[in-house]
Amino acid sequence: MDLFDQQSASNDNRPLADRMRPRSLDEYVGQEHLLGADSLLRRAVQEDRLFSVIFWGPPGSGKTTLARILAGETKSHFVSFSAVLSGVKEIRAVVDEAAELWRLHRRRTLLFVDEIHRFNKAQQDAFLPHVESGLITLIGATTENPSFEVISPLLSRMRVLVLKPFTEEDLARILRNAVADSERGLGGLRLEIEPEALNQIVWSADGDARTALNSLEAAASLADKAGDAGRKITRAFVEQAIQKKALQYDKSGEEHYNLISALHKSLRGSDPDAALYWLGRMLKAGEDPLYLARRLVRFASEDVGNADPRALTVAIDAMQAYHFLGSPEGDLALAQATVYLATAPKSNALYVGYGQVNATIEKTGTLPVPLHIRNAPTKLMKELDYGRGYRYAHDFADAYVPQEYLPDELRGKGGRFYRPTERGYEKTIKERMEYWRRLRKDRGRKS
Repeated sequence: MDLFDQQSASNDNRPLADRMRPRSLDEYVGQEHLLGADSLLRRAVQEDRLFSVIFWGPPGSGKTTLARILAGETKSHFVSFSAVLSGVKEIRAVVDEAAELWRLHRRRTLLFVDEIHRFNKAQQDAFLPHVESGLITLIGATTENPSFEVISPLLSRMRVLVLKPFTEEDLARILRNAVADSERGLGGLRLEIEPEALNQIVWSADGDARTALNSLEAAASLADKAGDAGRKITRAFVEQAIQKKALQYDKSGEEHYNLISALHKSLRGSDPDAALYWLGRMLKAGEDPLYLARRLVRFASEDVGNADPRALTVAIDAMQAYHFLGSPEGDLALAQATVYLATAPKSNALYVGYGQVNATIEKTGTLPVPLHIRNAPTKLMKELDYGRGYRYAHDFADAYVPQEYLPDELRGKGGRFYRPTERGYEKTIKERMEYWRRLRKDRGRKS
């Protein structure tokens, strides 16, 4: 009995996610960057020259499934164990068995180690000579960065291939296949799935195929028990199965733009309660948190600006915190930044000023840099008066000296772009700019 015969021996007792594991590369959905027609991994399988590899990716991205497929397609003896439960003793036993299998049958051994990052240095060292000699082809799976978790000598003998979360299109295809498959899936139940129900499972799974299939199985069980009146997997069954209200939301449709508009306008209107609510609505509905983080960063410059220069730092910190923590822990960092931005003093002076700069450039083209602020690294440039007359600000009181920096055509009224408000720190900036402006006028009267 081979690997896949063993897998199919007791289908009725196994979860749908396990039953629906693809059995070949042709059945595998997603990860096109690794498994495309002309990819390195697919060519290695076709040529029966599989190499040792580390699959690095989030939970439910197909690492274990892909390892099993590779073993089957290369006719290798497949051995799997978890780094949580195994140690050096088990590694030596696998190595001895692999040596005997090669000696007697010229059959290679593919060793799959789940959570390889949990092996300590001594355990990882035990693989080195056997990976080096090719006695075993090692496939490690990890959700952690191999650069930090796998020892350098072992890492140098393996390739790191990154598995991405499944796209929404990939998950939808996987779910439809499971609903239709009569051999291993739910086809025998003769159920249909409503588009809204399918979308809700996809969004709630967040790129995790195992989670998506588990949710589908639970919702299908509810629909099946409902009898003839409920031969469809509806959004209501999905909500009940995953214990999450399916909020009205479409990440590419009108409701997406309605909600992000509500969040932005609540922030601009200095209403932290409303801003938190709309942030929560979008997160609960499955919006990409990093999309929201980018919008907060944009808002910090567009609507707060220098009225509170720290706003941009807070927004960037929140984005980095989410990168570090993920959901749900990182959601709180986004909430903190949202409240900070909502309660910060507001100014769109930067937004307006930069817009005027772009409009002026479009109108006036590439105006020449004034000679006195040009760089003069060569003798010829100095002879052409590059840099002549430039006054070094630090040589003067308060590190300020009145001189012109804009092209001649923009001096005066045409060169006023940034107009700070009286709010927050911009009030200080405005006072400083007015002081400098008075110094320039005084210098103009004296000259």
